Amino acid sequence: MENLPLDKEISQVKDPPYSRPFHYPSGGALPEKNCQGLACFVARQLNPERWQAASSQHPRVYCLGKCYMAPARNSWGDDSRVEVHARKAIVLERIAAGGIHSLEEYTMFGGYEVLKKALLLSPEQIMQLVEISGLRERGGGGYFVGKKWQAFFQQQHTEKAVVALTGDVAPGAGVDRFILEEDPHRLIEALLITGYAVGARKGYIELPSEYSQAHFALQKALNEAHQRGFLGCNLFGTDFSFKIELVLAPAGYICRERAARIDSIENLLLETKSLYPSPYHATLFDQSALFSSVETLANVPWIIQNGGVAYKTLGSSKSRGTKVICLNSLFRNPGLYEIEFGLSLRYIVENLGGGLKRGDLKGLIIGGPIAGIIPPDLIDTPFGFEELQAIGASIGHGGMVGFSAQTSIAALIQYVFAFAAYELCPGCTALCRSGIQRIEQIFGQILERGSATLQEQEEWSLFVSTLPNLTETCGLSTGLTEFTQSVLRYYKRELKTYFK
Repeated sequence: MENLPLDKEISQVKDPPYSRPFHYPSGGALPEKNCQGLACFVARQLNPERWQAASSQHPRVYCLGKCYMAPARNSWGDDSRVEVHARKAIVLERIAAGGIHSLEEYTMFGGYEVLKKALLLSPEQIMQLVEISGLRERGGGGYFVGKKWQAFFQQQHTEKAVVALTGDVAPGAGVDRFILEEDPHRLIEALLITGYAVGARKGYIELPSEYSQAHFALQKALNEAHQRGFLGCNLFGTDFSFKIELVLAPAGYICRERAARIDSIENLLLETKSLYPSPYHATLFDQSALFSSVETLANVPWIIQNGGVAYKTLGSSKSRGTKVICLNSLFRNPGLYEIEFGLSLRYIVENLGGGLKRGDLKGLIIGGPIAGIIPPDLIDTPFGFEELQAIGASIGHGGMVGFSAQTSIAALIQYVFAFAAYELCPGCTALCRSGIQRIEQIFGQILERGSATLQEQEEWSLFVSTLPNLTETCGLSTGLTEFTQSVLRYYKRELKTYFK
C-alpha cells in the first residue's frame, strides 16, 4: 500500500459515490440475497419459499444482520423494534429515536463535542476513565478495554492504527449494522477519541460486503466529517491528526477471525494462523494495530462525557455497562434491545421477547451458531460474561436465537456442521476438515433414515472426543466444541433416540 501524506490520503474519499449502486470489490452490483444464517434456519417454517431460495443460493450468505425478520433477505426496507431497557441509553439512544443521518443532525445533539473535550485531556487521563468504567470488548474474549489500551499504548511502534471490526457476520446479531447505518458519526468520533488516547494516526472500518446501506452511510459521514474539519490534520488546532479508511471484507465466518481479517485488509489469501501471543494488538501494514468491535467503540464517547464511575454503576459483577442484544424472529417481540448486564435470561426471553410465537422454548443460542446451547432450565442465569461461561455459553455479539421443538437436535447438528464445513479455510487441519464434513454427512443421513448405524455412532463419538484437541488455531473448532458439549450435556435424551 502506497504511503501518501495524510492530507492526500483523506482527499481520496472527499467525493464518495453516494448515488451509485453498492459494488463488491470485483465491481459487480450487489444482487438480492437471501440469508441462511442460524436465525433464518430455525425460522424456516415462517417462509418456506424464502428459505428454499436461500438454501439453493450460491455463494451462501450466512448473515445480513436482520435476524429479527428471519428468514431474511437484503431488502433495503425493514421495520425493526429498537428499544432501550436500561437506566441509561448508551449505544441505542439516538438509534431508538429514529437515527442520525447527517452531520448537521449529529452536531445538534452534541456531536464531536466529546472529541473536543477528549483533546483537552491527556491520553493517560482518557485511558484511566475507560479502565475505571470496566468496559469490556463486546464479542470475542470480553477483554477489559482499559487494559487493552494501556498495553497498546506502551508499544514502541512509531506507526499505529485502530481497526473497527463489525462482528455481526458471525450469524445471529445486528447491532453493528444499525450503528453503521443509523449513527455513523458516533463510530467516527469514537475512533478519533480512541486513536488520540492510544497514539494512533489512522483508523480502519472493516465493512462486510453484504452491508450495502452501511457503505453509503459511512462514506457520506466520512465526507461530511472531512469537509467540516473533524477528520484530517491538526484537529481543533491541536497537533493530533487522524484519517479513516473503509475496507470491504469478503463474506465468510473466517473473516471474523483476527488473522484472516488482517489478510483481508492487506488483500492477502484468507486463512487462520497460530494465535497471536497478545490478545490486544497485531501488525497491519507494518503498523501496530488495535482491534475493537464497532459496538465496543460506540461506548467510548459516553464514558468520556459522563465519566468511568457513572458507566460502572450500570450492569453487575464483572460485566459493566449495557449490551445491545438482538432477539430473532421466533420471539413475539423480535428486535434490538439495549439492556444492562445482570438481567436474567428468563427476563429477556419472557418479558422483553414475550416468549416464542409458536411453542415453548427448546433452547437458546447466544452469539451462534458456533456456540453452546442453553436449555430452558438454565434461563434463570444472569446475562454476564462469567455467568454464561459457567454454563458453557458466551456473550458473543449479542444475537439471541431461540428455537422450539420444530427444530430437532439432529437437524440443528446437521445445520451447524454444514455451516462449519462450508466455512473451512485453507489453514484447517486434515483431521478437523474431514471430521466436520463427515459429521455433516452422518446427520444428513440420520434425518433421512430416522436413526444412525452403529458405525455412524462410533464415528460421532470418536470425533466429539477428539474435537477439544483441535482448537489451537481458530475459533471455529473452539465454538464447535462448545456446541457439541452442550448437545451431549443438555440434549442427551433426544440424541439417544437417533442412536438406537
